[in-house]
Amino acid sequence: MSSLKYWLWLATRKGIGVQGMHTVLERFGTPEQAFFADPEEYDLLPSALAAGLKDRSMVQAEQVLADCDRLGIRIMTLQDADYPARLRQLDDAPCVLYLKGKLPDLDEEVCVGVVGTRQASEYGKTVAGRLGLELARGGAVVVSGIASGIDTCAVRGTLQAGGRAVCVLGGGIDVPYPWENRFLYEDVAATGLLISEYPPGTENLGSHFPVRNRIISGLSLGVVVVEAREYGSGAIITANLALEQNRDVFAVPGNVDAPHSRGCIRLIQQGAKPVLSAEEILEEYRDRYPVRLVKMPPMAPEEQRQRLEHVQVSETPFRQKAPVDKGKDKEYSVLKRRADSFTDDELAIIHAMGDKSCQPDELVERTQIPTRRVLSALTMLQIAGCVEEKPGKRFISTVQLEKE
Repeated sequence: MSSLKYWLWLATRKGIGVQGMHTVLERFGTPEQAFFADPEEYDLLPSALAAGLKDRSMVQAEQVLADCDRLGIRIMTLQDADYPARLRQLDDAPCVLYLKGKLPDLDEEVCVGVVGTRQASEYGKTVAGRLGLELARGGAVVVSGIASGIDTCAVRGTLQAGGRAVCVLGGGIDVPYPWENRFLYEDVAATGLLISEYPPGTENLGSHFPVRNRIISGLSLGVVVVEAREYGSGAIITANLALEQNRDVFAVPGNVDAPHSRGCIRLIQQGAKPVLSAEEILEEYRDRYPVRLVKMPPMAPEEQRQRLEHVQVSETPFRQKAPVDKGKDKEYSVLKRRADSFTDDELAIIHAMGDKSCQPDELVERTQIPTRRVLSALTMLQIAGCVEEKPGKRFISTVQLEKE
């Protein structure tokens, strides 16, 4: 734990980033040695790195440690023995990872990335769900990003088969995105793994997603693109990263007139293997991983249809919505909870809200709790169904605290 705080110190320095961390490690060996180095040595590095290293405050590192401990998130660094070798070989391997769930030996698994557009067609959603279902039945681990559209359907298909999914996030593990996938986050963490290189409380910024794609492809033996635009698509970025990392690339053919099929068609023209089923992917790896992969008999069409029925619904089938109490003109569920079932931050936020809707900034002012902790607590309260978000990013409590 003592060395871990120095990794977090380095990871939270302003202006350093992943490549900067690697530069620092090459120069000093470890984050701890960098921390205790003579400041004059920093001047031998690029100015942005030097400026970041001269800030030796441990406040952020200690906050991240506390958040991870509270949320049950494991922190993994490049120095850990079980850090995936497939990732370690990347030039821009993430130096710090945040994990929630069950960590298998990913280097021994047949990990297949399934990616595609958020604006998926009904055809694309069905294919993604079927691929997730069939890959999981065959023994593969599905790696995806849990974004809307193709990612979500692939992950749900995987879970419908009782399989394992590894989802790489573009924000903190405690900040579900999109919000409607918050229960899907829980289900993945219960059976598979959530991974992020961003600490708890980090918002899902658009700039984070292209960066996280290298982890999806890096963990995978191969990546299959289901639907994607020809240009500017995150899925195409992932496919190109896979090629750079010497991974296999597969693509699902689609209608030549459909905009979200053009990316797959272009990948096939460039050498990606066209696939019509998960079996065509699994057969590429069966000889190398005979123990991991099994050849399952085809699922009966009716059973497959029933399982895939749940893949495209707006709410994940593994959770049910709470009943709505419309008494007193309320449009949300009223839950009774004991005060001791909440953390101090959560309880302070519930009290600060009262029966009024509040924006996060208002809650920060009323509670004097730092913004990151307020956002993290709001997320956990939303997951528990104790807070609902209203238009204008306003939040309202659905909790009635029980008297002791």
